[in-house]
Amino acid sequence: MSALDSTALQLGELILRKAPEYLDLLSEDDAVFEKAFDAYLGRAVQGLETNRKNFSPLKEDGLTAALALALAIPCIEVSQQLHSNGHVDITIKIHDRHFTRTKLGEAKVYDGPDWHFQGVKQLLGYSTGRECRGLVIAYVKKPNIEGLMQKVREAMDKELPENQQGPTMDHSLKWGFLSKHTHSSGALVEVGHVGCNMHIADQ
Repeated sequence: MSALDSTALQLGELILRKAPEYLDLLSEDDAVFEKAFDAYLGRAVQGLETNRKNFSPLKEDGLTAALALALAIPCIEVSQQLHSNGHVDITIKIHDRHFTRTKLGEAKVYDGPDWHFQGVKQLLGYSTGRECRGLVIAYVKKPNIEGLMQKVREAMDKELPENQQGPTMDHSLKWGFLSKHTHSSGALVEVGHVGCNMHIADQ
């Protein structure tokens, strides 16, 4: 084994020990990729939540900027307000030698189910139908995020907005759920809905 091969092997072993899902972000298997991405997203969301007092003056764009910075790692390119049939709140691109995955996200400060539905509508309008699972982030500054996100989920299951296909499904992240929508392209687009607890009790 050459010195270069040995160094590459050691680097791979280090990555597997420190961040085992990092290599899964480059997997060609969609399910493996989404599971790894959810782990990164979960840590980024928790980072916002544990610093919510510091972030309390920020509005939607500022919170999304903080989230984008938390998500950015060498293989993930995160941008705000890129154009894709409109200005997308957050665009995430994962580059591999053979392909690039693109994930679009819409962010909303929680203001009830109808406002959340608007986020879904915007997200699907930005989508071409080629991207992987979309993302709607709800920054919840009100108390009882668990009840509020459940209320959104129940409203979606009742109204089936934006050509939603069937009931919502569980998400691996707390205060999250998944939905599937028929896109104008004819593709079935999956959307992850994730609540971020930005409530400060003494405000």
